[in-house]
Amino acid sequence: MNLCNVPKRTFFLRDNMDVLRGINSDCIDLIYLDPPFNKNKTFKAPVGSSAEGAEFSDIFREEDVKDEWLTTIRVDKPELFQYLNGIKGVGKPYNFAYLAYMAIRFTEYRRILKETGSLYLHCDPTMSHYLKTTLDCIFGERNFRNEVIWGYRTQGVASRWWPRKHDTLLLYTNGIKWTFHPQQERQFYRKAFRHTKVDEAGRYYVDSFLRDVWDHDDTKPPISQAAERTGYPTQKPLALLDRIINASSNEGDIVLDPFCGCATTCIAAEKVNRQWIGIDVSVKAYELVKRRLDAEVARPHELPTERREVHLKTNPPRRTDIGASVRETRHVYIISHPMFAEYFKVGVAKDVKARLNSYQTSDPHRSYKLEFSHETHLYFEIEAHVHTHFDNQYEWVKANLEDIKREILNYDVGK
Repeated sequence: MNLCNVPKRTFFLRDNMDVLRGINSDCIDLIYLDPPFNKNKTFKAPVGSSAEGAEFSDIFREEDVKDEWLTTIRVDKPELFQYLNGIKGVGKPYNFAYLAYMAIRFTEYRRILKETGSLYLHCDPTMSHYLKTTLDCIFGERNFRNEVIWGYRTQGVASRWWPRKHDTLLLYTNGIKWTFHPQQERQFYRKAFRHTKVDEAGRYYVDSFLRDVWDHDDTKPPISQAAERTGYPTQKPLALLDRIINASSNEGDIVLDPFCGCATTCIAAEKVNRQWIGIDVSVKAYELVKRRLDAEVARPHELPTERREVHLKTNPPRRTDIGASVRETRHVYIISHPMFAEYFKVGVAKDVKARLNSYQTSDPHRSYKLEFSHETHLYFEIEAHVHTHFDNQYEWVKANLEDIKREILNYDVGK
């Protein structure tokens, strides 16, 4: 476990990918994210609302996918890379771009989470099935804990299908032990019996433990009419984040929201004495953080100085857990197979033994052999150099083994 290199109550005005890469590994306790849902449209806050001017694009195109993302996924998660390539022929043409955008960020979420940490991904049936498979590739199926259905009641009807009145929360943990405090909810009855209580509305209820289906409390107005409403598109109620944060963190823990929006996560975390980090590309989100802290948490003069200040940062943090270089190292490997006597497979892997084993499983004779590996932070550049310098077919390079080794080592020394 590492110390977090980001001050508490920090808001980053920047693309979250830049920020995530600068956060120390193994230092965040809880991540809640309510990202774009791949609706292929732009959302804007209404004129006259406190969030006026806020907007975000939910449009993803393949030309926006960076080669660097795909190379990183191919190196660190080859099974995920294969899955994403398969998505290109399934569903809408922009599904691949959306999942590539999400997947590269998921890899960073897992890196920065503590072993006892949890991640809640808020999504809806538009992409929830694809996202779960993507998370399985990164966190592992064994670390999937819950699919929570969050139901709500809003205006609008449907005449050709059941009204779509729920979102999905996918809960993953980062290890076999994680923080979790069972929550209670009220189960209502039409009449009283031995163990029932009476609520403020005169309804009979008993306290029961939290299910994986969460209903909106009918005694409270929907978010569109609630006092906490900012007008921000896709705003979620504080009660929802209260339940998540109380269940999956402890006082003093660090909560991260990489799609901060109207700051509901930050407000909910502040109310129960959690540290928080928010990230968004809109300056309006930062304005809403400060406005809501003053209006919904406490009056500024009632708070100590350290709890009044919100740190606004436009540059990403610098990691302090890996020395001078922010870039982690990988192994450039050379693997041989007797069927391809003149060729050697040259690639990059975080875990060379695991990569070799993945090749062996496809060969009944397990004839692949690791000839050489070299750990370096210039892994991408060296791999590209070798494949450019020698004749090649896909990952297979046609050359003498010693010549390939020499090119790898000379390139690293020369840089």
